[in-house]
Amino acid sequence: MHTVNFLRYIQFEKRYSSKTVIAYQNDLSQFKEFIIQEYSIQNIQSVTHQMIRSWIVSLASKSISSRTINRKISTLKSYYKFLQKEDIVHENPMVKIISPKMNKKIPEFIAKEKMDFLFDDVSFGTEFEGIRDRLIIELFYFTGMRLSELIELKHKDIDLNNQRLKVLGKRNKERIIPFSNALSSSISDYKQVREREVEQTDSTDYFFVTKKGKKIYEKLVYQVVNSYLGKVSTLRKKSPHVLRHTFATHMLNNGADLNAIKEILGHANLAATQIYTHNTVEKLKTIYKQAHPRA
Repeated sequence: MHTVNFLRYIQFEKRYSSKTVIAYQNDLSQFKEFIIQEYSIQNIQSVTHQMIRSWIVSLASKSISSRTINRKISTLKSYYKFLQKEDIVHENPMVKIISPKMNKKIPEFIAKEKMDFLFDDVSFGTEFEGIRDRLIIELFYFTGMRLSELIELKHKDIDLNNQRLKVLGKRNKERIIPFSNALSSSISDYKQVREREVEQTDSTDYFFVTKKGKKIYEKLVYQVVNSYLGKVSTLRKKSPHVLRHTFATHMLNNGADLNAIKEILGHANLAATQIYTHNTVEKLKTIYKQAHPRA
């Protein structure tokens, strides 16, 4: 019952996404299963920090990544904070738990020359799906928006006159993203061909649809991005998030202010955006080695 109330709390009061709620639910189920099997404990009030540490050790022994373990720890921290707030537990065992250090992974991105080649030399076709697919990739690359934000985009969210669009990000936080003349032209082309070739359905409010007029879905967008990035890149991962990384890295490399990139990406704090400075440092190292006579 405590878990159900907690999940309702993060879903309706904290307004976490459905994916996050499911992840928290799975983490808590795994934790409780471990506690029952290892310690025969059903009562959450009886769990100690030593028991939680033993669960973390068991996860690490299964070669589960530090990132995943840290997410599970974050789940338990939120859970016990909730239980304490509700006076279900009086002592929080998570206070003595330290998260394992993570190796910061530098985001992978597509080189500018390869993105130029994709837009200038790769044919997307002149039919509805080709024009739609090109615009999908342009929106990821020109705005840095997330996959979920692109799928949920509606006609009313796009202001062509002022060249800006509105997206609904994490925690249902709205933000405004400006866009260029080139993107404005692509949006107009897509709207014209959609009106001409696509069936009218209940999904007409959504900006991106299938040929049959249905709202697009994650798997379709992944397939589109993977297919076209595969024409210009050998990166193992060719996803919408790679285009988000590419947007941020190219902006930073061309002199954009870090705080401005943070606002466009919708990051809650600057620390999340600063990871892109690693790519910029690598670029500076390359330039230095090429340009300095004694390097």
